[in-house]
Formats: sequence, structure tokens, C-alpha cells
Amino acid sequence: MNGRRPLTPSEAERLDWLRLARSGNVGPRTFRDLIGLYGSASAALDALPGLMRRGGGRDIRIAGRQEAEREMAAATRHGVRMVALGEADYPDLLGEIAAPPPIIGIQGRAECLARPMVGLVGSRNASAAGLKMAALLARGLGEVGFTTVSGLARGIDAAAHQASLASGTVAVLAGGHDQIYPPENQPLVGRILETGCAISEMPMGHEPRAKDFPRRNRLIAGLSLGVVVVEAAERSGSLITARLALEENREVFAVPGSPLDPRAAGTNRLLKDGAVLVTGLDDVEAVLRPLAARHQRILRAEEDERPMPPADPGEAERDRIVALLGPVPVSLDDIIRLSGLGVATVRIILLELELAGRLIRDSGGRISLA
Repeated sequence: MNGRRPLTPSEAERLDWLRLARSGNVGPRTFRDLIGLYGSASAALDALPGLMRRGGGRDIRIAGRQEAEREMAAATRHGVRMVALGEADYPDLLGEIAAPPPIIGIQGRAECLARPMVGLVGSRNASAAGLKMAALLARGLGEVGFTTVSGLARGIDAAAHQASLASGTVAVLAGGHDQIYPPENQPLVGRILETGCAISEMPMGHEPRAKDFPRRNRLIAGLSLGVVVVEAAERSGSLITARLALEENREVFAVPGSPLDPRAAGTNRLLKDGAVLVTGLDDVEAVLRPLAARHQRILRAEEDERPMPPADPGEAERDRIVALLGPVPVSLDDIIRLSGLGVATVRIILLELELAGRLIRDSGGRISLA
């Protein structure tokens, strides 16, 4: 889905994508595998019940067409466009992460997503110095052609958004577009949309929960060439964003702070672990400018080949895969090598197990039995 000519789905195809994305046990990785195996969301939807049953499950919720139509209508009323992975407005870098969201809702000016982006995150309980540093960096990055990305949280996030309103900034939401969190930043979102945009992978009406914020942080890291952490305690969402950035081979930057300030403990540890030290705009620009040039959008013409739906594996093949799995996570490559089966066969058996709720994937893509 990535690296081909931009998709131009019909409305019916877009609805099928949304239905598949909202169906039970279909996460971003599973979605990608299903499209890769079956060639279209429609064919994957038809295959879901059989996959689930063969994996040992009893039932799976398949999102209906009316449900998808209601979500599309709610998005339209709110000024949100639903953009599928592979479409022209879907950010290139986000499409390259291990688990890109199949569909994102974009509200505002999507053109700011075409510029090189930099994540800027930090403490909600920020110091005055931290807020000033975040504003200086955000404003400077905007002036030299970068789009700042942050999570709309209190403190550093809000300061970064405020300071880069003139150049355009991206707010990544943890909930649906109509469920802004924190609520007091609703006016800030209105100002962001004048020159930048807000994006979310969550359905309209979805109220953010604790587990949704790491998912949001993965999008901040995925959109960005690098992530700058201004202030972060030892246990904080900002460090999660930094870890996710490293997992996606993004650059990580940190602003040093006083050893006596617990809000700087996380950033100081990042520096010990090899993050780029930041005392000003030049430290960020010097690293990211060459990366930005390297990641300019390149449209490569490829043949539009739709794969043939794979043949159903036999019981002996399923038993072989299940026997290799256990509570300890292992890589897909190890399963393929040890099983002696073809890649497509292994993938479809793993899909069956995942849709049946019997498979767990960790953040590194390794798999284990539930």
C-alpha cells in the first residue's frame, strides 16, 4: 500500500476500508495483512468469518455498512475528511511505520502534512523555562520550513502549538474530532485549524481513555522526522513518544535540565542514552535538514497488481504453527523458518488466530499465544 501510485478509492471502497478498520480484532497490522492477502477491503470483509472460525473463535463483530455511513456523515458534518492509507493526502512517513492507521480523519489544512514535520512534546506540568524553550523551538522550526506536531496536551504541547500557529501546526488527537481533550484546549484547536490541521485515527464520538494516549503518541512519532522532548519526568508519555520514535528509526532530541528538577529527569536520561542535545534551533535543524531532503515525496509508478486470494491452509499446517507458538513472543521470521511453510500460509494462519483473539502482538511486532 505504500510506495505505489496514490490510491483514488471510490466512496464504496472507502466505506469498505472503514468497515474493515472498525471490525472486531482488526488492528492496524491485521488490516495491512488482510489487504495484502486479499487485495481489497471488500474481499477481506468476506473472508473474516471463515478466518475467525478456522482460528478457533466463535464470533467476530463485522462493522456494517450503515455504521460506516453514519461515521462518514458525522465526519462530514464536523468538517473532517476520512483519508485512507495510500491516498495522496496520507502523510508519507506515517505510512512507513510498523502499524500505520488504515484511515485517519483530517480536519483543517492538509497541505501542512506535506512539509517535513518535527514532534515537540513534554511535561504537562511544565516550568516557565520549559514553556519558553518549547515556544522558541516551535516558532523557529516553523520559520525555517518545518511543521510542528504535538498532542494538544496541557503544558509543553499547548505551548508548541501556540507558538507555531503562524506557520501551521498539527494536533494529534487521542479521541474523536468531536471529543477534544483537554476540553479547555477547544479554542486552541479552532486557531490551529486556520493554518494547520488536527488528525485522529479514532472514530467520531470516541472519548479518549488512558490506553488511547500511547496510540496517539505513536502517530506523533510516525509523522515526524524526529521528536524533541523539552521536559519529561522519569515516567511520562513524552518518554513513550521518544521510545516509539526510536523504534521507527526517527531521531530523538532532548533539552537538558537541572538535575534537581524532576521534570528534567527523563530528558537527562535520554541524553545519557544518546539523544541529540538541544540548546537551540540549530541543533535540531542541523540533523533534520538532510533527512528532510532525503524524504521528499517521490512518486514511483508501479504496476497495480492485485494479489490472488490465498488458499486455505490445512489442519496439519495450522497445528504446526500453533505448536511453535507459546507465551514467549517470537518473530514472524522465526515462525516462517521453523515451520518450513510459505510466507502467505503462515500469515493467513496467524490472521486466523488473531481474529479469534488467540494471538498477541507486542510493540516490536513479535507474536505469542494469548
